[in-house]
Amino acid sequence: MLKKLYLVAATLTQPHLTFPFSSRRYFKMLKPSSEIPANTLAARVHHFGGPENIVVEEIPTPSPERAQVLVKVEAAGVGPWDGWIRGGNSVLPQPLPLTLGSDLSGVVVAVGSDVSDFKVGDGIFGVTNKRFTDAYAHYAIAQADMIAIKPASLDAIEAASIPVIAVTAWQGLFDHAHVKAGQTVLIHGGAGGVGAYAIQFAKKAGARVITTSSAKDAAYVRTLGADVVIDYNSERFEAIAKDVDAVIDLVGGDTQTRSFPVLKQGGFLISAVSAPDQDLAKKHGVTAMFFLVDVTSQVLTAIAKQIDEGGITTNVGPIFQLDKVKDVHEILEGKRPRPGGKIVITMAPQTQS
Repeated sequence: MLKKLYLVAATLTQPHLTFPFSSRRYFKMLKPSSEIPANTLAARVHHFGGPENIVVEEIPTPSPERAQVLVKVEAAGVGPWDGWIRGGNSVLPQPLPLTLGSDLSGVVVAVGSDVSDFKVGDGIFGVTNKRFTDAYAHYAIAQADMIAIKPASLDAIEAASIPVIAVTAWQGLFDHAHVKAGQTVLIHGGAGGVGAYAIQFAKKAGARVITTSSAKDAAYVRTLGADVVIDYNSERFEAIAKDVDAVIDLVGGDTQTRSFPVLKQGGFLISAVSAPDQDLAKKHGVTAMFFLVDVTSQVLTAIAKQIDEGGITTNVGPIFQLDKVKDVHEILEGKRPRPGGKIVITMAPQTQS
């Protein structure tokens, strides 16, 4: 099956294509024995359950099919959805066995048919597929319409920390709440992964940003661009936020319900957590909706552009080797202390000190 991958070498004979490598290096990169091994290490589950069900094992290196690329993974981001999938709590069908992980960054080493936006050697970031699986591996297949060229200003670990949470923030703000310059947006949970990007994107778009956070995170969210910070432990946000154009709800529950009165007529309440009460939305004359993130090349490219322009920061937390993936999932389960920042798994070999 892997023989199909090496047909990509034939593209070197096409004069309209240019590559940032010498031909000798390029052909070396395509050798199956060196750059695309027959097998790859992957963090897998054969049975749903706790972190103890994860095994790091060799599996056949996959081949890209139509509209797919094969990525030599440099880093994989970790999100709570990885734990849900491992535990059998995904809302999507997840046939077993499966490889965990969705966020990734790395280098394209082979392309399938109908892929025109990427070539071998491109550094990319994004997610693997609609099921949010397969990224915790040294080599992984990614859908070509769910990745983009990696921001030039970031390394692979930083890039792997971005995709799902940043795209969620972007789509909540711009695709669903239609936030524009001069408007006011209230972001609940501004210190979280999605909230941090939402603050930065909204501010960069020219909006006035109000956010809720704990007192200990107040200084942090101000560095992200929040104009008003409300301590949710000691203050009622509805006493401070008035006539806002949009609420981005990353908390849910009572916080979501209490958000309706702070919106102006025609405003938007957009939740990435739970479906809002449509009777309350009608009563207050607003649009309210729940959405699931839809990671696309178009949004990833827009985010990469903003990052390279400056003013958008990432928040990388601890970095783990692939063989420590059970420790990572024990953090997701609350069995180990939760560190700040986005957890990332690196595929780079551990260096000896």
